Amino acid sequence: MSSLAQQISAAGLADHVLSERQLARVLGGGDARRYGLVNRALKDGSLLRVKRGTYILGQRYRSETVHPFALAQSLVPGSYVSFESALAWHGWIPEGVFTTASVTPGRKTLHYETSAFGTFDFHPLAIADYRFLTAVDRVEMGKRAAFIAQPLRALMDLVALRKERWSGLDWLVHGLRIDEGELAALGRKDFAKLKAVYKHKAVNGFLAALEDAVTMARKASSHD
Repeated sequence: MSSLAQQISAAGLADHVLSERQLARVLGGGDARRYGLVNRALKDGSLLRVKRGTYILGQRYRSETVHPFALAQSLVPGSYVSFESALAWHGWIPEGVFTTASVTPGRKTLHYETSAFGTFDFHPLAIADYRFLTAVDRVEMGKRAAFIAQPLRALMDLVALRKERWSGLDWLVHGLRIDEGELAALGRKDFAKLKAVYKHKAVNGFLAALEDAVTMARKASSHD
């Protein structure tokens, strides 16, 4: 085990995402010594750089695998996983999603490429005050937790991001390949929770039209 990995493990931080400040506190010594330890650890794989100034020990030095969703919170604190990433996690869309896409509380779109954990994207949306985490769940993932949008919230976030206009269920069922049964299972409470979330009228119009379409489809099905 590398000297750096030993010191981090001894400090009880083997499964933590580490900042430059935490590394400095654990490793001690001068800047030159610390930079030397970090660079050697990066070369031998005992330390991984998640982004500039943010690190995690290599897999063989950790007690558990880090899920990208949990790592997203360390990259951008206060964000939550949404869009196709959350829809795929919930089983709403069949395709594999190789980018962890989140909603950021900030104003800038952010993009990070990592060799060990894939690609991370963070997008700002026009969300009403105090509604940022509406219909977002805290999900335990081993020793970490991730904030993940519920299916309808993830879908409406995607609508807001793409500025989609309502054109019927076809885009959802054939474009995104969402199973109609998932849409039919949505209840009045699911829609009610989101009615005060988005600032743009077009998004709220899409939400209202989707609720009407789901209600009509459910009624038609009950008469069959």
